[in-house]
Order: sequence, then structure tokens, then C-alpha cells
Amino acid sequence: MLVSPFVRFAKTEAAGGILLLVSTLTALIWANSPWEYTYHAIWNAPLLIGFGRFSLLESRHLWVNDGLMSIFFFLAGLEIKRQVLIGELSSIKQATFPLMSALGGTLVPALFYLLFNYGGSAAQGWGIPMATDIAFALGILVWLGSRVPTSLKIFVTALAIVDDIIAVLVIAIFYTNQLHFLSLLIAALGVALSIGANLLGIRRPLVYALIGVCIWGAVLKSGLHATVAGVILAFTIPARTYLDRQQFLARGRSLLVQFASARPGSFEEHAAISTLEAQCEMVESPLHRIEHRLQPWVSFVVMPLFAFANAGVHILGRMAPAAKDPITLGIAIGLIVGKPVGIFLFAWCSTKAKIAIPPLHCSWRQILGAGCVCGIGFTMSLFIAGLAFGEGELLDRAKIGILFASTLAALVGSAFLSSGRRVHAPTM
Repeated sequence: MLVSPFVRFAKTEAAGGILLLVSTLTALIWANSPWEYTYHAIWNAPLLIGFGRFSLLESRHLWVNDGLMSIFFFLAGLEIKRQVLIGELSSIKQATFPLMSALGGTLVPALFYLLFNYGGSAAQGWGIPMATDIAFALGILVWLGSRVPTSLKIFVTALAIVDDIIAVLVIAIFYTNQLHFLSLLIAALGVALSIGANLLGIRRPLVYALIGVCIWGAVLKSGLHATVAGVILAFTIPARTYLDRQQFLARGRSLLVQFASARPGSFEEHAAISTLEAQCEMVESPLHRIEHRLQPWVSFVVMPLFAFANAGVHILGRMAPAAKDPITLGIAIGLIVGKPVGIFLFAWCSTKAKIAIPPLHCSWRQILGAGCVCGIGFTMSLFIAGLAFGEGELLDRAKIGILFASTLAALVGSAFLSSGRRVHAPTM
């Protein structure tokens, strides 16, 4: 049975979203229990990784946020590159609608946040409500099943990918401290080395992994956030195949003939199978192969661990004060109201201006419902909140706003999409 890359991607993200939810609830319950101190003690404990001069001592929490999340951003970078080359962002006609929608879905929530916090000490948190959590968002759409057309799921995926691009730029430009140019130069040399390996035709993922570790370490020391290294490295991964389509077809047919003529269980049969397997690897680009193998690890290990390490905030007795706090209100209104309004408004205006075409078989009601679902900021919102506020009371207020808004966005978006009937594409 043939499974398209998008269907495989959506199902993995949706399943990962369930584990993400379990990790979040576990962290919340633990952080609001009599054993709250043990939760924080575990994540604040130091962990040494490396050897001799090539070792780093950080807390477990920072290893998750700076280390494992770099793998998440690396996967995001691979997905961005694939979408730009052959996916929904591969042409101006395909890319304009999700691009304009994502632009509205990032700018408007940030403006809503600043309405509550402009000029105050919390103004630097304006980037928090800009993000969309693709795992949770796709999980909701997959759970709704046939009530949501596939074209809408693809639209939300493309929108979330553009969101990731904007988030990376925001982190690199606005959430970066003093830069250390020697470290940046070392990182640049690492990137140049990875590009050179690509041009030389090197296809082994291990080579790029070793280069990537060096780039990550240099970026970590440079003042840029270490996760930016993941995206930079992803853009250097080869997207070309060693064999072209015609060569693969010719060799594949020849090997299948050998397999058919060989005696069952014979050396010739196993040789044909082994050689065909090697040919399949040669016709698949390193970008596709790495993305395919890495996605389950990110969905089922990296993101749940991140949620478990960051969602543990004490909320008992703090919900009422948080409801009046400008940080919590700015994030909540930004995600719940700003996201759907920004996505819908920019999508509708771009269509009216005839610079974009909406997805087939999607109504404007479904576009608005998808905008509500995109208000689930969670993973990226928690990540940016940590960069904006560090540890302390401000971060806790931000986390309460993120958790409340993401939950309400999921409920409203689900109700909105499940109550409507599927209609044909909107007419202008």
C-alpha cells in the first residue's frame, strides 16, 4: 500500500501530539502536587556531556532546550527545504496563500500582545503568541477525520512551516544577546564544510551529523541561540539523488528479473534483494532519508521531553490573578483571537487582491476554523517564552497564558470545524 509523504507526516505528528499531551498533563500534575520540588530538582540538576576540554556542564533543562530542541529545528529546516523544493511552497502560486496567512497569523497576535504590554517590562514577550504547534494542530485535524478535507490539512501544514521560518528569524534577530564573532566564524566554516560535502556528492548522514555537532557547539558559544544551528545545517543537506529516475528504473527492472528467475532462498535471490535495497537508498536523497528516519524521534522523544521539562508550572491558586495579568492576557488574546483573525484577514485580502488562490474544497468557514486551531502555540510559544523571560515569575505567567490559550484554541477550533458541513472551494 502506497502512503504519501504528507499522510505519513500527518499521522506521525498526530500520534506525537497525543504523547505531547500526556507529557504536558504529567508535568502539570507533578508541579501542582506535594512533590513539586522534586520536579524542579530533576530538571535543574547539572549534567556533564563530553570529555576533557570538549565538555559542557549545563542543567538538564538547558540540555533539553538548547540541545534536543536543535534536533527539532533541524527537522523543521529539512521540512522547510523539502516544501520549498517540491512541496506546497515550491511555486509562488502554491506558496502565496499559506505565506500570507502565516504572515497575518504572526503579526496580528504580536500586536494584540503589545496592546497589553507595550512600554512595560514584559514587552519583549511579543514573539510568544506568534507560533503554531504543528503536532497539536495536525492532531486535531486528523482526529476530526473526514469532516476536514485533506487540502485544509496541507494548508495548515504549509502555514505552520512558514510560521517556523518566521519564528527562527525572530529568535535569531530579536532574542540574541551579545555576539562572539570568533565562534560565528567557526560556525560559518562548519556550514561551508557541510556545503562542500554536499557539492562533492557525500551522502552519508554520519558525516553531516559530525559537522552539525561542531556547528551547534560554535553557535552555542556565539551568542545566537543554539537551535538556529539546526535550521542552518538542514539547508546544507543534499536534496539530490545519486541515481536519476531512469537509471533506477533500468537497474530495478533488471534486478526484479534476476529475483524472479532465482531459486527461492538461493544466494542469487538474496543478492538481488540486497542490491535492490542499495539502489533504493541511492535514488532517495539524503534529505528525504534523514527526515523520514528523524521524524519519529522528534515526535515521540524530543517534543514530549521538551513539554515534560517546560510545562510544569504551579497554577493552583494562581489562575485568578493571572486572568488580570497583562502577560497572560496578551498571550491568551493573541493566540485565541489574534491567530484566527490574522490568518483569515490576510488570506481573504490576498485572495481579493488576486495574488493567492485558496485551497480546493475548503470554505472560508473552514479557513477560519483552521485559524482557530493554529492558536495552539504550545511548543514554540513555551520555547520563545523561555528566551524572552528566562526563569522566574514572568515566565510562569507566560506559561499559564500559553496553556490556557492553547487549550481553548483546541476546543474552539474543534467545535468550529466539526459543526460545519464540507463545501466546495470558496468563490470570489
